[in-house]
Amino acid sequence: MIKIILLVLFYFTFPLVIIYMCKKWSLLQKLGTIVLAYGFGLLLGSSGIFPEGSDQFKLSLQGRAALPGAELEKLISEGVIPIDDKFVNQIASVQDLIPSIVVPLAFPLLLFSLNLKRWLKYAKKGFISVALALVAGLVMVSAGFFIWKDSIPDSWKLAGMFEGIYTGGTPNFVAIKMALNVDPNLFVIVSTYDMIVGAGLVLFFITIAPRIFRFILPKFTEEKGISVEANEIKKETENLDDFSGMLNKRTLLPLLKALGISIIIFALAGGLSLALPMLPQMVVVILSITTLAILASLIKPLNKIEKTFQLGMYLILVFSLTIASMANLKSMFGIGMLNLILFITWCYFGSLILHLILAKIFRVDADNFLITSTAFIFSPPFVPLVANALKNKDVIITGITGGIIGYILGNYFGVGLAYFLKGF
Repeated sequence: MIKIILLVLFYFTFPLVIIYMCKKWSLLQKLGTIVLAYGFGLLLGSSGIFPEGSDQFKLSLQGRAALPGAELEKLISEGVIPIDDKFVNQIASVQDLIPSIVVPLAFPLLLFSLNLKRWLKYAKKGFISVALALVAGLVMVSAGFFIWKDSIPDSWKLAGMFEGIYTGGTPNFVAIKMALNVDPNLFVIVSTYDMIVGAGLVLFFITIAPRIFRFILPKFTEEKGISVEANEIKKETENLDDFSGMLNKRTLLPLLKALGISIIIFALAGGLSLALPMLPQMVVVILSITTLAILASLIKPLNKIEKTFQLGMYLILVFSLTIASMANLKSMFGIGMLNLILFITWCYFGSLILHLILAKIFRVDADNFLITSTAFIFSPPFVPLVANALKNKDVIITGITGGIIGYILGNYFGVGLAYFLKGF
């Protein structure tokens, strides 16, 4: 039991070490906390520190993360599996339980601070580009599914996750993983490839992309009134990665209140899922949490609580570390590696190219096209980086608005598309 307690403490405390490392060393900060959490988790899972369990135990799981207590005791008493597998099952139970708790608590916290009313007030020019990006993502992810559905396991689930991350970003990616019950090994593989392909695309966006797209699309014309709040929006967005000051009494007490509200939302969503037994439980939970969190963000006292986004991202780090530690590098790369890379590349670059074609048809300017693509593919924190490459701060609000819309719609679009494609 002591070892299990220590494992839980590790999962919840080591992300704090990662945050400190990123704050102290600029190189690690550029890599990002999410990447480091996955990296350390993979090292832990591949180190051999966790016992693997007997073949009989693995066979008894039948695709489950862990065995229920009563079933485990029965199998041990009958001599089907050795008693040593009891500890293996305890570790697996913890690794399965933590993500199922932290993700539903994290998503409301990520949405509480979103000032949707203010952002929707501006950037009217960018809404066309946002709509075109949504269409491009749905079309190309669906096309990718039909191309690779027979060569990639659970391709309908992957399509849902790709749609979620293209529309919203990492939080949606994680939430859809929970809603669709994606295998941890497969999830970590997809996350790894996604980071590699995404890193190349970021480099493209901040180097030669502005010149290429400005050659293809119309030039940007300033919209009056946007620059009034651009600096304030930019400052807020750049601070999304700032975890400092969260333990100050002035900040901590309101944060605990926000966490309490997040727990209430989780409980309400869980109750609704029980009231709708004909629907997949986690799907109902995740979509209910998303809807309730959006409504809660309209409550001004809650919306103004500082560091709620950062607390949500801390919980995402706990998830990332835990889920990555369930994977093993020795076995994970045997699952259709090339096809996965092609699928991810298709989703990223295919959606971008289709978005570009639609932008050309609807005469969306180059800067609004690139900033909304950034917001959809990489989420709001990357918007100021690309706006700086464009040397155009006036598109920041457009990008942030697109990113916020993505956060909101990502779970709905991802889960909806996955279950639609499941029938094919």
